[in-house]
Amino acid sequence: MDPVRLDIHPHVISPDTNAYPLAPVGGKRSVWSADKVSLTPDQLVAAMDAAGIARAALVHSSTTYGFDNSLVADAVAAYPHRFTGVCSVDVLAPDAVETLRRWMDRGCSGLRLFTTGTTNWDQAQWLNDPATFPVWEFASAVRLPIALQVRTEGLEMVRDLMERFPDVPVVLDHLAHPDLTAGPPYAAADPAFALASYEQLIVKLTPVVLRRARDGNATTSTFLPRLFEAFGADRIAWGSNYPASPGTLADLLADTLAALSFLPVEDIDQVMGGTAARVYPALAAS
Repeated sequence: MDPVRLDIHPHVISPDTNAYPLAPVGGKRSVWSADKVSLTPDQLVAAMDAAGIARAALVHSSTTYGFDNSLVADAVAAYPHRFTGVCSVDVLAPDAVETLRRWMDRGCSGLRLFTTGTTNWDQAQWLNDPATFPVWEFASAVRLPIALQVRTEGLEMVRDLMERFPDVPVVLDHLAHPDLTAGPPYAAADPAFALASYEQLIVKLTPVVLRRARDGNATTSTFLPRLFEAFGADRIAWGSNYPASPGTLADLLADTLAALSFLPVEDIDQVMGGTAARVYPALAAS
């Protein structure tokens, strides 16, 4: 039997801006989403079929649609056996929990907090604002995973939140974007590795991480073993970042598998599917 491949970080983008109006967070649309123009749910399913990917957790594009998760929700409704959704809400709003519940009712089983990115390089400081705590309390009660798009300078806020809410599964996007160009011993990644003692923390292994692990003096053969030593395969999950990362979905999958070839097969299968099924049970085979 072929191993089950699950993806916890693809995006969908619609060409229909009437049905899905553009409203990027911060007022600036991400370059990748504008360049791609379209990756509809139908197109993503076709790409998944070509790559051999069974199911995916669709990550809402905040830099395209702000807090309107309609496209992701509609994709889950169209393909309930292929997708679950990871939505974004304004966690500072007084009705954030009610809003989150509504998106969960429409097929979202995870939340993503976008605090920084290519459209706003500075790390936002609202992540652990007490106004966000009701959402974290709700997530703790229902075991809702929260994915965090942060940079290294935001990791102390992540630590604070994990101390306060130890029952919330926390998924770290792109390992918080460390600058690995200096190469071993990868001191720039120490703030992320320092959080490995928090069992609730899961790391996304994405093409962004692999690209950074090939910059300057960095190599995947020296960086990835350290990553796995810190977190273990059962706390690392693959996300394609497709179509934001260049290449076909099949290419991105193949590149990741090649980079992981130093691992035992069971560890590769854990990263490429097992961890995702645990974090997002909706992705587990029914």
